[in-house]
Formats: sequence, C-alpha cells, structure tokens
Amino acid sequence: MNLSTFLAERSEGWRELDGLVAHAGRRPESLGPDRVRRLGALYRGAAADLAFARRRFPGDPVVAALTARVGRARPLVYSGGRTGSLLHFATTGCWRRIRERPVPLLVAALVLFGAWGLAGVWAWRDPGAAIGVLPGQFTEWSEPAAERARPSFDESAAFAGQLFTNNIRVAMFAFAAGIAAAIGTAGVLLYNGIVLGVVTGLAARAGNGDLLLEWIPAHGLLELSCILVAGAAGMRLGWALVAPGHRRRGDALVAEARPAVEMVLTAAAWLVIAGLLEGFVSPSGIGLPARIVIGVTAAGLFWGLVIWRGRAPRDGDPALGDGERDEGGDAGTDVRPGARPGAYSRARALARR
Repeated sequence: MNLSTFLAERSEGWRELDGLVAHAGRRPESLGPDRVRRLGALYRGAAADLAFARRRFPGDPVVAALTARVGRARPLVYSGGRTGSLLHFATTGCWRRIRERPVPLLVAALVLFGAWGLAGVWAWRDPGAAIGVLPGQFTEWSEPAAERARPSFDESAAFAGQLFTNNIRVAMFAFAAGIAAAIGTAGVLLYNGIVLGVVTGLAARAGNGDLLLEWIPAHGLLELSCILVAGAAGMRLGWALVAPGHRRRGDALVAEARPAVEMVLTAAAWLVIAGLLEGFVSPSGIGLPARIVIGVTAAGLFWGLVIWRGRAPRDGDPALGDGERDEGGDAGTDVRPGARPGAYSRARALARR
C-alpha cells in the first residue's frame, strides 16, 4: 500500500474520530453508549494506522499528525483521570513495568551477583591485592576483629547513612549509564558488585563477617532489589539503541524512556523504605533472626507485588491504566488483543441502565 492509497482509505475514519473527540470534550460519557463504542473502535483503528505508518512512512508528516490525533483521543478512551492514573500506577502500573521485561532484570542480577561472588573469593584468597580496590570508607572492615572496637550506635547510624547514600547513587548511576548502549549500566553494576565482594571477602577474612552479617539482612535485600530494578531500567534504555527493531533509534529511545523512568521512580520510592530500615533497624540491638525476618519480609513484599500486581492484563480486564503501552513501547498505540479501552466499559454500563 502506498501513501496516497493509505490516506484515501483511512482519512474518513480519522476525521470521524476527531469529531467525536471534539464533541466529547473531557466527558466521553456525554457521547452516549453507541458513540462511545464507536470512539473506542475508531481510536483502535487510528492506533493501528499509526503503528503501520511508523513502519512504512517513517519520515512523512502523516506520522506526526496521527501521533497527535491518537494522543488527543487516548485520555477519553482509557478510563481514569489524574488521581486514577496515579493510583493505578502505584498499585499496578509500576509493577507491570518491572515484570514485563525479565531479561534485563536477569542480566543485571547476573552481573551484580556474579561480580560479588567472584570478588569475594578473590578478596578472601588475596587480601593484600584486594584491599587496593576498596574505597576508603570501607577499609575498616579489613581490620582484624580483635583490633577494632565494636561500633557505637552513633557510628553505626553514620555508617548506615553512608551506605544508603551510596546505594541511591549507585541506582541513579546504573539507570543514567544505560544511555551508553547499556554498557555503562553493566559497568556500574560490575564495579559495585566487585566492591561488595571485596568488602565481604575482607570482612570475613578479618573476622568481621558476623558484624557485617548483622547489617545486611534488614535493609540490604530490599536495597539490592532496588538497584537491580534501576539497572534493568538502564539496560532497557540502552538496548533500545542497540536493537531498535523497525523504529529509528531516536524513536525507540523516546518510547523506552518513560517505562524506564517509571521503573526508576518505583525503585527510588522503595529505597526510601530501605533507608528507614537502615536508619532504625540496622543500628538497633535486635538480634540477627529478627533482622533476617524484617529484611526477607520487606524484599518479599517487593517481589511479591512484582509477581502479583505485575502480571500482564488478560482478556476481559476492564481497562489498562493510563500511560500503559503496547509491547513495542509506543505511547498511545495499545492494539493488543485483550487490551480493552475503558470507554467500552463505560458504554456497556450506560447501556445497561
């Protein structure tokens, strides 16, 4: 199909969609059941046309015009205003973002934990060489346990603050470095895995393993989870440049930017919870079993929500939340089977009255 045939066959439907959008204003229910159903059908057709035009006519003005048209219609078709969108994001959307791309999560975990394990073994076997890569704030873990006093509450709280600040910085760097074709993110995760491994190996070698173990469970499991999510977001962003599919690299990057940012925002919010655990639980005098229970519960809740709330919508789901996209990441072009516009639900509800 050439461009002139495409325009001739589809323009009438686009004009009808524009008319319904203009008539509805911000209240699609004012159209009545029949026309609101028609609005949903026309929207889905325009969204499919946009996906087709992006592949066949990527440089033509019709792509920009269709993008704007679909963008105007989308808020009317998909249910939920600002408050509903925020609630949907917090309860469902953010978890779907994390779960929908498991491969970047797996790669991030392999890089971070693989480096941690290998560096830990190396530090245990060759502490003299390993201490050379250890940042200054962690060198005290390499001191023999007999030569170092147990830290006071204030010292423990200060150390907790250092770790929390460092983990936030790592998460943000892991995401931002994804722009370097995901290599930067892999480098950040690799370096921090090495640092964690060296600290673990040297602490165990010096007899400080039990003290380090007291610090890790309560907050560390959740913090590491957040770092993995931020790393996966960075890799998702970078992979859009490496393998853009049928899209131009710039378009692919723009399409993946919002989902990646949503993943990072989720990680940042949960890092605050981890920081509270780090500030109040880790320096406290509760025993190791209680710390393990708290840490496993916090991390288990995080990943439980990813598994439970992050599952893909099924046929018959009433609506997708505002801001969700199709598999390819193109905003406003959700044309998957089973992705039923909220306008349909509103129309059927009106029809039953």
